[in-house]
Amino acid sequence: MQKARIKLASTEIAKINEVCDYIKDISDKTGVNMRGPIPLPTKKLKLTTRKGPDGGGTATWDRYEMRIYKRVIDLGLDERALRLVMRVPIPEGLNIEIEMIE
Repeated sequence: MQKARIKLASTEIAKINEVCDYIKDISDKTGVNMRGPIPLPTKKLKLTTRKGPDGGGTATWDRYEMRIYKRVIDLGLDERALRLVMRVPIPEGLNIEIEMIE
């Protein structure tokens, strides 16, 4: 049976959860099989910089971190459900990928 795999990635977890809820509602309305949202490991991008511009004084550091959250959803392939998923409002800063798998 064919499925649609939806991959979501964002730096804000609330945006991902909002879109996942929309997709869950669509699967409930249309009666399509749904697996997920499956959380994938969070990617942490770290950057450490020195506070002092000239190297003098005490060695104090600023530490910055950006987290990228990811989710995967598998939906049973149904034309009506897929059309509704395409119309889901996608917030700014959320990356979404939809691919067909066997």
